[in-house]
Amino acid sequence: MPAFSVSRSITINSSIDTVFNTLHNFNEWVAWSPWLIMEPEANVTISEDARYYEWEGNRVGSGNMKVTGELVNDTIFYDLTFLKPWKSEAKVNFKFKKTEENETEVIWNMDSSLPWFMFWMKKMMMAFIGMDYERGLRMLKEHIEDGEVKSKLEFKGVSDFPGSKYIGIKTTCGIHEMGEVMQADFGKIEAFMQEHSDIATGQAFSIYHKFDMVKQKASYTGCVGVTTIPDNLPGDFISGEIPATRAYTLRHIGAYDHLGNAWSTMQGMIRGKEIDYKKGFHPFEHYVTNPKETEEKDHITDVIFAVK
Repeated sequence: MPAFSVSRSITINSSIDTVFNTLHNFNEWVAWSPWLIMEPEANVTISEDARYYEWEGNRVGSGNMKVTGELVNDTIFYDLTFLKPWKSEAKVNFKFKKTEENETEVIWNMDSSLPWFMFWMKKMMMAFIGMDYERGLRMLKEHIEDGEVKSKLEFKGVSDFPGSKYIGIKTTCGIHEMGEVMQADFGKIEAFMQEHSDIATGQAFSIYHKFDMVKQKASYTGCVGVTTIPDNLPGDFISGEIPATRAYTLRHIGAYDHLGNAWSTMQGMIRGKEIDYKKGFHPFEHYVTNPKETEEKDHITDVIFAVK
């Protein structure tokens, strides 16, 4: 059985006591779980003492988790059992450390294994679970610090995307660098468009060409819609067209840091055959609101996948 381990951490501006009690109570998990946000209609059952819960859904599969022990304000131990899409077991724990600033460092660990016939997926599985943990920890932080998670999903369904000509910049960078790199790319695009406002449609997109989850690299084009392609594009600019297509739209409302919730949900819907994804058509984000004019919690981003 191919064994693997995953570990991620975050610092939360709250006492160890508060963080410990939040993670000890499965009733609290519903608000910040990186999996349950993908499928709000999933069936969830929590025991009266809140030390055990089980779930079942199309995107999240089925399984259960229980608290098996704790060292107060130090460590919580869990047994995790997956039943679908395949059977496996894992040992999970949260460790807590007080920082010099009286905040709490939370470390989320998992030790598990894959069925022998899935040995080839070990690195990929570690990457996916690691990103799930990162999404979950960011939501846990907001849940504790702000009392709410600033990430909501609206399942808009299938409609006709009319297509759009665009100009932009194609980039390959580390997944964790994308926010900073993309901001720089759109800064260049904005500066160019200030002198070409007559051709602007007011739309902004990011087209995602490739994700390498193991190497944590992504290739994308940050771009804006235009009515015509100008002749004097800067050397690092490209032009193209998103063709008209039938598409499924999943709307994310909240900070861009949480956009992984929408992408993970779409991938889950594809795996569950809820969406008949059109292969070869690169998915994209459409930024419905202007981040300079909107609070983070109110950013609206449509994640769009072409469908057959």
